[in-house]
This record gives sequence, C-alpha cells and structure tokens, in this order.
Amino acid sequence: MQDWLNILVRSFALFFGVLVIVRIMGKRHPSRMAPFFHVVYTFIAITAALIATNIITNVVFGFIALGSWAVLMLLIDYAALKSKMAHDLVNGRETVLIKQGKIMEENLSQVRLTGEELLRELRAKNVFNLADVEFALMETTGEINVLLKSDKTPVTPHHLERRVAPQSEPQTVIYDGNILDEPLAALGLNARWVRTELEKTGVALENVFIGQADSDGELYLDLFDDAIQLPQSKVKELLYAALEKSQAELVSYAYETQNEQAKAMYQKNAGRLKRVLENLRPYLLR
Repeated sequence: MQDWLNILVRSFALFFGVLVIVRIMGKRHPSRMAPFFHVVYTFIAITAALIATNIITNVVFGFIALGSWAVLMLLIDYAALKSKMAHDLVNGRETVLIKQGKIMEENLSQVRLTGEELLRELRAKNVFNLADVEFALMETTGEINVLLKSDKTPVTPHHLERRVAPQSEPQTVIYDGNILDEPLAALGLNARWVRTELEKTGVALENVFIGQADSDGELYLDLFDDAIQLPQSKVKELLYAALEKSQAELVSYAYETQNEQAKAMYQKNAGRLKRVLENLRPYLLR
C-alpha cells in the first residue's frame, strides 16, 4: 500500500476511534478539567497523531496504548465517583485563598500564585477592590470563585422581599426564515401563532434571522435587515396599566357617591382589585 493511502486509512480509522474514546470518557469542558485529565487527553491526541503519520509503525501496539489509557481513565473516574479519597488523589482539593477578608499567603505559595496574579483573577470576576472580598477559593480546575461581603453583594428581589415570576428557557422558533415546529410544540404554540405575531409587527418571515419565544408568549425577533425598527411588545404592561386604572376609578367612585351601599361595593371591589394587582405584579412587570 502506498504511503499516502496508508496514512489516509489510518487517519480515518483513528478519527472515529478517538471520537468513540472521548465520548466514552464523558463530557468535560477543557477549561474546567483537572490537570491530570489534560495529560490524558494530550497523550491520546499525540499517540493518535503518531499512529496516523506512521511514526508508530505497529498499529496494534498504538491502539493497545490508546485503549489502555482510556480503560485506566474510566477505572480511575469510577473510583473517584465512589471514593472521596480517590477523588482527592486524582483531582486534588480546593484551596482557600482569602478567608474572612484576609489573604492566606501560605496557601498562595502552595498553589504557586503571586499576589498580582490573585488580583488579576479577582478582576476577571469583576472584583476590583480587595476589601470587598469575604472568601475566595481556588477550585481543583484552577478557577477562582469569590464570595463578596454581605454589604457588597448585589441587591436581588429576595433582599427587597419582592416576588418575581419564574422564568423558563426561551425557545428558538424561527431560524433563517424557517419556522421550527418542535420548539413551538414545547411551548404549546404552533406555526399559526408565529404568523399572527409576524403580521402584528409587519415583518415577513423571510426577513427573520432568529426568532425566540418565551413561556409568556412574547416573541423576540432579530432581522436580516437591521435598519427596520421593531415595536417593543407592551402587552403585559398595558394590561397592568388597565387594571390599575380600573382600581383607581373604583376608589374615585367610592369617594364621589353619596349612596352608602354603592360606596361599600366600590370600596370592596377596589380592595379585591388591589390584591389582584399585587399578585399579578411579578408576572406583568419585570
């Protein structure tokens, strides 16, 4: 067999072989892998390249090396799942870098991290003032996670004792001018609803690059023609405003009428509508 044909056949075989090995070894993000796993993946990649380019002439020996590393990797992975000791041995343990606002210099030296590098990692987390940090931890992947002091933590609706509506994942229902039926079905919608919404905005389906719908039935459109200005959906805000206006009118009628029976009725219904507005506010106003 000619050399180029031999390399071509090996490359095809190794491509699918390595694909199977990587899939079996599981999904791992390269930036979130422990150093040991980087070594394993690098070994597999280099060995596959050496076999493909015929530097390792014995294909059987090459595949034995690849298979043995893959099997050992799976065994170690399984042991790490079952044993905390094995997990710490393979992945290492987290290291506390800042505790109660104070830098742990000994731990910095242990992970070979300088003060400037620590400050750079904090800036990458949008923390520019060291005095704002209560706790910082280096994960086994080398990533640094930061806990801010309680008075520096961003305010959330929980802090304000406000209820907010739960949000579900939006679905892409239009892509490159085509309606996608499966995501629509997941939201309980159909193609007719999409066409109705497009008619409201006056946009042709062919001009839509991406369309996303959420569980509230709102459709966001990104068009090929960026010069077109789309009207913003205000359905929920208008509904809330209409209910608010009705509640205010009931209060006004209660003050204006001289009929005690009618006054009590207006006040009672105004109170009911006020409670409805309080319950709907998290869902209609965000």
